[in-house]
Amino acid sequence: MEQNKVLLNTFTQFVLFCLIVLTAEQLSDDGGGWSLNSDFSLQDEGPCNIDVLDSSSLSHQQFIERYAYSRPVILRGLTDNTKFRSLCSRWSLLEEYGDRRVRLSTANTYSYQKVDVPFQEYVDILLRPQSADALGSDTLYFFGDNNFTEWQSLFDHYESPPYVLPRTSGAYSFGIAGPGTGVPFHWHGPGYSEVIYGRKRWFLYPPHQEPHFHPNRTTLSWLTDTYPHLPVEEAPLECTIRPGEVLYFPDRWWHATLNLDTSVFISTFLG
Repeated sequence: MEQNKVLLNTFTQFVLFCLIVLTAEQLSDDGGGWSLNSDFSLQDEGPCNIDVLDSSSLSHQQFIERYAYSRPVILRGLTDNTKFRSLCSRWSLLEEYGDRRVRLSTANTYSYQKVDVPFQEYVDILLRPQSADALGSDTLYFFGDNNFTEWQSLFDHYESPPYVLPRTSGAYSFGIAGPGTGVPFHWHGPGYSEVIYGRKRWFLYPPHQEPHFHPNRTTLSWLTDTYPHLPVEEAPLECTIRPGEVLYFPDRWWHATLNLDTSVFISTFLG
């Protein structure tokens, strides 16, 4: 009788263990655990009027000739970042970096304010959906101000896009943000953007076509109030990228981003 109880307890523990493992795997498949922060997401991915190509169909030379200096492009299957993706799950990052401080920036065009908080606090408290009426100066965004000494062990596992421009080298900017967040229109040098978890909607204009926007209004506000009323000739190039896709933007192109889900992402700036 006692032996049967022991066997039953052992079997019960085994079943519970299997359920825990199965649940963890299911959650991992569902956005690396980041979707647990909120059930909220933006469903409208919008149109896509940017070239989307399989990397095997575009050589480095063709990339230089067709896109590098003239227009954006989205490439699929350019690299294999399976290992990096697993290291960017919610549990992995909190275990490794939870007690370290990260620098947040206000999500407006000029990003004046900087705030340092523990990464655990950012994930537990500040990583949340953003409302359309929030001002950029009131929205703290984790992207760009990474301590490369502390985060280097993570970046060592990232395989950056191999199509570089002549006489340039890459610098990484890593970020995590909630649905509805993003950066409003701005421009800088050329680079790549890759989503590790979630979805990110991009809006782009060539250098000579400055978009109409308020520097302290968020991308979500612009999308709600301005975008629907744009004349055809002022419509942006746009597309939503997902994991496994890399967007390239040329030098000095205006661009704004909008995270549709809680998203983990990394950019490679070519300077």
